[in-house]
This record gives sequence, structure tokens and C-alpha cells, in this order.
Amino acid sequence: MTEKKQPVRTCIACRAEFAKKELLRIVKSKDGEIFVDASGKANGRGAYICGKAECVKKLNKAKLLDRVFGLPVPSEIYQSIEGEILAKQ
Repeated sequence: MTEKKQPVRTCIACRAEFAKKELLRIVKSKDGEIFVDASGKANGRGAYICGKAECVKKLNKAKLLDRVFGLPVPSEIYQSIEGEILAKQ
């Protein structure tokens, strides 16, 4: 029997590849809401971050979500995402 391949995703901050399960998914829904997707299955455009403290800080400093989602993301959203990610560690 062949083993099922694990999906691989790239962290938007450090550009390293990880198994999908190891990364946190940030989603922009169709109505423009941006949030951390704990289930990994929410509908919308997803971006992945590895959760290392330096990557989480780079997310806000470099405004990476603005680039990934193609729209300006308010700093409050970055702060809430940063707080949510760092709280899980």
C-alpha cells in the first residue's frame, strides 16, 4: 500500500516549507473578513505562517498580508492575529 502524501505549504514570512498541519492558516473570506483559521478548512484565500515569534513579528512589520491578499489590512487585524498566534504557543 502506498502512503498518502502530506500536503506541504510555505510560510509567508520565512519562506520555509512545512507540513500543512504544522502551520497556522490566515484566511480572507469573500466578504473581506481576515481571521486565523484554527480548523484549516474555512472558505476563502489562505496564507500560512509557521508561528515562530520572528515570523509573527515580520508579518506585521513587512505588512505581508497586504501583499498576499492584495488589499490594505488594518493594523488592528495584524495585532489581533499576532496576539492569537502568540497566545497558542
